[in-house]
Amino acid sequence: MPDASSSASKPELTPVFAAVQLHFQQVIVPLWLGSGWNAALALPYEAVDADHQPLPPKRYRAMACARQLYLFSSLIDQPSTPDARVHAAALFRSLQQHFHDAEYGGWFYSIDPQGGPLDRRKDLYTHAFIIFACAHYWAKVRDPLVESVLNAALNVVAERFTNGDGLYEACLDQDWSFLDSGPLQNPLMHLAEAFLATVSVREDLPTQAALAALVAAMQAQFIDPAHGVLLEKPLGAVDNWFEPGHQFEWFFLLESSPLLRGSPLHASLSRAFAFAERHGVDPQTGAVKAMLDVNGAVRDGTQRIWAQAEYLRALTLRPDSDALLARQLVALQQRFLHPAGWHECLDADGKVSRNDMPSTTPYHLATCYAGLVEYFDI
Repeated sequence: MPDASSSASKPELTPVFAAVQLHFQQVIVPLWLGSGWNAALALPYEAVDADHQPLPPKRYRAMACARQLYLFSSLIDQPSTPDARVHAAALFRSLQQHFHDAEYGGWFYSIDPQGGPLDRRKDLYTHAFIIFACAHYWAKVRDPLVESVLNAALNVVAERFTNGDGLYEACLDQDWSFLDSGPLQNPLMHLAEAFLATVSVREDLPTQAALAALVAAMQAQFIDPAHGVLLEKPLGAVDNWFEPGHQFEWFFLLESSPLLRGSPLHASLSRAFAFAERHGVDPQTGAVKAMLDVNGAVRDGTQRIWAQAEYLRALTLRPDSDALLARQLVALQQRFLHPAGWHECLDADGKVSRNDMPSTTPYHLATCYAGLVEYFDI
């Protein structure tokens, strides 16, 4: 990670990042305290439109609630968001009130617009974000109830989702019966992120052991031997692919963790980073492409803001990347951020293809900006 002297040698970037941070604090975060907040249910709407009006709700997801819990937990005691503590408490209560399954345990995937259970299945992605959010929230408030929910989520994952070889099922039925989903990369990555969050805020040897087993299993079952990229489905699966954004996201998790740095998976992702960058990032615009096949051919050239943010965050930990990071920071600001918020997606030609702003996206921006704060030594 760059030290203060290296960041001081790039004073021209500091005003750009300051403007991006101010945009986040004054435009993006207030959306979810205002028009993006359903006060009746005490939940964020799934998305707002370009005029900041909530899209007609079809569902509310526990994962979206958890991501917003992380967002406002990260802002507790920040002068820019004096209501963060109260809002985080409301989100935590809603997570339990609306989504917890009192009969079978765990948390529902979604509820309907009136607040009743909608999709009652239990998915790993949701539970990973509940662990992640509760670890961060507990670190700020030290409330025993928050830690008890964190422990319950960890126990559910360990007891229900595990498949016995270090990996976990992506989705189970409400009663925990198997749906033959098998393990999938994305929920497993966020579970690794959740385990890392947990061991960063308390001593937790079982979670640390589960993390080590998960990382070893990912290396064995998800790494393409030809290029080192981490695939979306296990090796041997039909119609497999990889996403550059996920290579960058995994790289950051592994590189930033003293526990995981130097692991075989870390070595693979360091190699995959270069391959994903070469085939999945436009050298002219810095656009990160959505999907590539295992040999690097583009399957989907859509440009998503989360992938841009993950690439930028990962560059904060790459050696000799100052000039590239500068380009990517400006690209994020100029191509994806606008005075009223952000563009969620651009098409392969760089034209806006989605006008909505989902409540889940600020999580990616918040984690990216936290990485940049470390990079600039602010």
